[in-house]
Amino acid sequence: MTTTTDYERNMILSSQEYNVVGTRPIRHDGADKVTGRALYGADFDTAGLLHGKVLRSPHAHANIVSIDTSAAEALPGVMAVVTFADFPQVSDGTVDFGEEITTVHDLQSNILARHKVLYKGHAVAAVAATNAHIAEEAVKLIDVEYETLPSVMTVQDAMVDGAPILHESMRTNELGATVDDKPSNVAQHFQHVKGDIDAGFGEADVIVEREFNTVTVHQGYIEPHAASAFWNTDGRLHIWCSTQGAFPARDATAEVLRLPVSQVRVTPMEIGGGFGGKIPVYLEPVAAMLSKKSGRAVKLVMSRADVFEASGPTCGSNMKVKIGAKHDGTITAMQSYLAFEAGAYAGSPVGAGAQCVFAAYDVENAVIDGYDVVVNKPKTAAYRAPGAPNAAFACEQAVDELAIKLGMDPIDLRLKNASVEGTRRPDGTVFPRIGCVEVLEAMKNHPHYSAPLGENQGRGVAIGYWFNVGFESAVNIAVNADGTITLVEGSTDIGGSRASIAMQAAEVLGIPAESVRPSVVDTDSVGFTAVTGGSRTTYATGWAAYDAAMDVKQKMIERAATIWDVDVDSIEMENGVLQSASDPELNMSFSDLAAQMGGTGGPIVGTASRNAGGMGVGGGSFAGNIVDVEVDPATGKTEVARFTVVQDAGKAIHPSYVEGQMQGGSVQGIGWALNEEYYMTDDGTMANSTLLDYRMPTSLDLPMIDTVIVEVPSDHPFGVRGVGEANIVPPTPAIANAIHSATNIRMERLPMSPVAIMEETWKQS
Repeated sequence: MTTTTDYERNMILSSQEYNVVGTRPIRHDGADKVTGRALYGADFDTAGLLHGKVLRSPHAHANIVSIDTSAAEALPGVMAVVTFADFPQVSDGTVDFGEEITTVHDLQSNILARHKVLYKGHAVAAVAATNAHIAEEAVKLIDVEYETLPSVMTVQDAMVDGAPILHESMRTNELGATVDDKPSNVAQHFQHVKGDIDAGFGEADVIVEREFNTVTVHQGYIEPHAASAFWNTDGRLHIWCSTQGAFPARDATAEVLRLPVSQVRVTPMEIGGGFGGKIPVYLEPVAAMLSKKSGRAVKLVMSRADVFEASGPTCGSNMKVKIGAKHDGTITAMQSYLAFEAGAYAGSPVGAGAQCVFAAYDVENAVIDGYDVVVNKPKTAAYRAPGAPNAAFACEQAVDELAIKLGMDPIDLRLKNASVEGTRRPDGTVFPRIGCVEVLEAMKNHPHYSAPLGENQGRGVAIGYWFNVGFESAVNIAVNADGTITLVEGSTDIGGSRASIAMQAAEVLGIPAESVRPSVVDTDSVGFTAVTGGSRTTYATGWAAYDAAMDVKQKMIERAATIWDVDVDSIEMENGVLQSASDPELNMSFSDLAAQMGGTGGPIVGTASRNAGGMGVGGGSFAGNIVDVEVDPATGKTEVARFTVVQDAGKAIHPSYVEGQMQGGSVQGIGWALNEEYYMTDDGTMANSTLLDYRMPTSLDLPMIDTVIVEVPSDHPFGVRGVGEANIVPPTPAIANAIHSATNIRMERLPMSPVAIMEETWKQS
């Protein structure tokens, strides 16, 4: 007898039309957010609340000789002062934030500097006072004596012999083995190898080789970091914060303070943007320690300058790419060198960048070298597909140049070499069913690709990849007597995931999305749920919601069997209606049965927890761009005239939110390409740490962004793929390729500002 596998079942399901999945209901949290009732991190208030401020280093690199807090402690209204000396000694364990693993030692040292400051803005001490004004005055009274040290701001400077060393104890992990001979700023060098790279280049008729550089940029979320804490007399610590993951925040805080996780409760407030930058903890342990010393609740809120200078931006990078191909366009070899800034502590996104750099290409011979390098800047954090945009800026420009040398259409070249199901990436991962080819075909067939161009205009294309991450999620569903359900989850809602998760439960139960009441709750109220990041939430927590709804469905069937006194196996529930196969007269709606729960056995509750796997489950998502730019030949100013983004969503649960994610990632990519950068002075100071000077694009800088959703289903019950991140990967190289089309100038560094373009023009004139 032939059986249907889970994968085949999911493919069948994913090709179906649904009643709820694929529709566009109003988001459940919309009314509170547009009316201002929703409470964000800085909105927290309680009786006796103290306000905290953090003293930050004015130096990029310095030893801390002494800290005198006596004057601050004597100021009327100051209730507590903390330094690193107030924190417990920690073991050399690790903390897993989901998209980043760091040592407890480094995390604690980043929260409050231990013996050394490693970047301007590094937290040194903190105070809690009866109001924010007193706290501001108090931090100025803390006397810190520094011994300044030379700093390094780029990977190139950090990797040269004789460079100033950030950590005397750091030794390079060289291809899996620790090098003990001398301190180094290179935390790790790894390598991925596939095939024979020398033979591959030997077969090539055309070779392209380039070097590229990118600079530090920030996620640019509107809401600054905020955390409040109350360390109760019973020993339990309660934290309210703006976070992408309440459970990782709980676990990290517990590790830093050496507490059992059961002693820490984290309530996630609404979040005003994160994009990966609100996964780490910065303020939570400091607020906790201030609360412990003062006996009162304490709130800390970063200023905008603090956000830029002391939270985690993404990395600058130095990259080299070499690609060879035959005359017919067959790519024979691909090689890359990726050196990424980690900031002050090890842990750049170079690992993910190395996995993504050639992911779109089915190539037999490849070598990828990755270097994780510490520099005197804030510790990097995730930023929407961390590492992949850097890598794509290099790879996709080299592919574009290869197409020009071969005289091939750039999409045709990519299609000829595109990854498909069964392709093994250089890092060893074998793709399941993926949509790389379908995305490229949609780009090729889009009217934008063949539209005429105007004067001084150019067109560029690029494709990018990001994983679907699985990890753990838990969901509880309770049926209400009025036929609605309450859905409890632990995933912070950044981009509409309350709706997408609720819709999956509604689809299973055959009820409208509006009949679901979703809630994001604290860490005491639901099972462990990993971070909202890695394009995992609609995929993994949605799958847990699917499982919990299936649990409810089965219990509804069992309850109906009890009421009707028939065999359970004779009852089916489809589209929210229960019916007995043995007696067609026996039928009732979901709402009818819900109304009878009280007298027929009590409440019906469904629960589910799911570990949806690690990196790359479901195959991940591919996104591509077609971009037209117009470059002013006199000034180098570049305007994006037309922009199309194509992305494989697997199955778009809520198409409006999928389109919003695609447009949002594209806008951030445009800013990264043309304007955004940390402008660093020679002494390690960020000279543009305001939103006036850090130039993010506004609506006046952008065209309408056209979206095309491709649906190649994954292994998820509804075929879902994560869509939050792949869309930020191709914009920078697509814009660079468009600039080359308009000017014949190959831009090898970001941002491609008017000054940068004119400098390249002068070099070639």
